[in-house]
Amino acid sequence: MTDTFRHVLIASRPLSWINTAYPFAAAYILTTGRIDALLVVGTLFFLIPYNLLMYGINDVFDYESDLRNPRKGGAEGALLAPRYHRITVIAGIVTATPLVVAMLVLGGTGHPASWVVLAVSLFAVVAYSMPPLRFKERPVLDSITSSTHFVTPALYGLTVAGAEFTLPLVAIVVAFFFWGLASHAFGAVQDVIPDREADIASIATVFGARATVRIAIVLWALAGLGMLATEWPGPLGAILALPYIVVVWPYRSVSDAESGLSNRAWRHFLALNYISGFLVTLLLIVWVLAR
Repeated sequence: MTDTFRHVLIASRPLSWINTAYPFAAAYILTTGRIDALLVVGTLFFLIPYNLLMYGINDVFDYESDLRNPRKGGAEGALLAPRYHRITVIAGIVTATPLVVAMLVLGGTGHPASWVVLAVSLFAVVAYSMPPLRFKERPVLDSITSSTHFVTPALYGLTVAGAEFTLPLVAIVVAFFFWGLASHAFGAVQDVIPDREADIASIATVFGARATVRIAIVLWALAGLGMLATEWPGPLGAILALPYIVVVWPYRSVSDAESGLSNRAWRHFLALNYISGFLVTLLLIVWVLAR
């Protein structure tokens, strides 16, 4: 039982839990200004069950291709043996269902748009990896779906809290979406060779490593520019796009044959996410104090 729990836990990517829980919690508490049951339940859902569903389903249906991928089997992705596939999916469903029901009840009937956002979020989690949809094998749609995974928790927090979607707020959401697109696109570059060997199409296998890195750079730049349309001190957030561009810039001309070398930058990217999260938190504190 302990061994099974460990494998299921690894499949949920603990290092990535904060990437979905934080956007929801920040969006909700900044909109409502309160700590309540929905905040606690929603944060718990987007912290663990959401990631277990998203990454667990991915590991189950990507097992054959993951066998060919040298970076799988650690912090960057589990190599989930077939004997753990069924229990991983069941664990995701069992832990997610009561929390989703609680969120719907606690959210009430006053914000029906939040139901749509939550439905889209859950659909994207399943559709990304599970056949026959397998959006991860539909170039461009793969990046759009991946970005949806991270933007919808924040969007759900905003809608269920009754936020008014002003131009500055929309700019933040759009900038976050561009950041997600760039992150997925660049992340796909390191897997060009194993994906092609497994006959898996992705944005990087179709456009090639060099073009995909450049697309990611443009998308990060657009994310930064989007922050300029936000309320002060939001425009300072534009600076946060620069470290990502600097880290991936040396790989702007990487060949498909050497695409695996971009994993070095990807490791820096994972660390940057924590640094950026800390700096975003500081900006949010300044924004609250300035209101």
